[in-house]
Amino acid sequence: MPEEMKLNKPWLIAVWPGMGHVAISAGYYLMAKLGMHLHTEFAATELFDVDHVEVKEGLIRPSQLPRSRIFVWQDGGHQHDIVLFLGEAQPPAGKYPFCRRLIRYALELGVERVFTFAAMATQMHPEHDSRVFGAATDPESLAELQELDLEILQDGHIGGLNGVLLGVAAEMGLRGACLLGEMPHLFSQLPFPKASLAVLKVFTMIGNIELDTAELAKEARAMDERLGELLAKIEHAIQRQAEPEEEAGVELGDEEGLSESNRQRIEKLFGQSREDRSKSYELKQLLDQLGVFAEYEDRFLDLFRKPESES
Repeated sequence: MPEEMKLNKPWLIAVWPGMGHVAISAGYYLMAKLGMHLHTEFAATELFDVDHVEVKEGLIRPSQLPRSRIFVWQDGGHQHDIVLFLGEAQPPAGKYPFCRRLIRYALELGVERVFTFAAMATQMHPEHDSRVFGAATDPESLAELQELDLEILQDGHIGGLNGVLLGVAAEMGLRGACLLGEMPHLFSQLPFPKASLAVLKVFTMIGNIELDTAELAKEARAMDERLGELLAKIEHAIQRQAEPEEEAGVELGDEEGLSESNRQRIEKLFGQSREDRSKSYELKQLLDQLGVFAEYEDRFLDLFRKPESES
C-alpha cells in the first residue's frame, strides 16, 4: 500500500492457526471474498526457532520461519476499512512484546478497533448450528455484543494471542472484542468451517459489511456430512467395544502426492483466481486438501499483491 494512501476509520482483525482452523479460515475467506491487497510483511522472525528441516526426494530443504502478513481492504461504502493480520503461527515465547509491537503499528495506521477470532470447543453435536461466544475489552463493545444473537463469555480465559492482543489493545486505549465460534470438542483437531461461518456472520453484522458466504456455507454442509458419518462409525465402534485405535479416521489429504489431474486443477484455479479474486478461497481449500499449500504459498499470496501501477 503506497505511503500516501489513507485508511478510513480502520478496524484490525488478527487471526492465527488454531483449533478447528476457525480463525484462520475466517481470515482467508475474508481476504479472498473482499479482494484484499497485501500491504506488508510483519517481521517477527526473532520470536521463532527452527527444530527440524524438510526432506523431499532425498534433498534437505532450508527451513522457513513462520511469517506474518498484513492485508488491507478499503470499504467502498466509506464506513470502516479493514486491516487483516494473518499469522502462520503463534510465537512460542514473547507474546506480550509481540502484541505491543502489533498494536503500535495498528495505531500508526489509525486503527480504531481490534477484533480477534477463535474457537470454542463444547459438547455440541456436529449437526447443530454453531453458536458464537463473545468477550469485549470495554462496556461499550460489550453492550454491542449483547444486542446480537450470541453468547457472552461470562468466565474463563482466552488463550494465546487471540486474548493477549486484546489485553494489550485495552492497555493502549483501543476498543476490542473476541468472537469465538462453537465447535464439537470431539473433533477439535479437524477443520470446522461452520464455526468460521458463524463468526463471520456476526462480524459482518457488526461492521455492516456485505459478504457472500455461500461458498463457506457449502463447505460447512459438506463437513457436517463427513463428521456425521465419522460420528456414526465411532458410535458403532463403541457399541462393538472396539479398541480406540481401530476407530475410523477422516482422510483429508492425498497420501500419494499430486497427480497430473490435480496439478491441472490447481493451475486452472490459479488462472481463474487472477481474473476473479473470490475464486482464491476455493483454490486455498484445494491446496489445503491436497496438503501442498506450503509449496504454492508464495504464488497464492502473489494474487493479493497490488500491481505497481495501482495507487
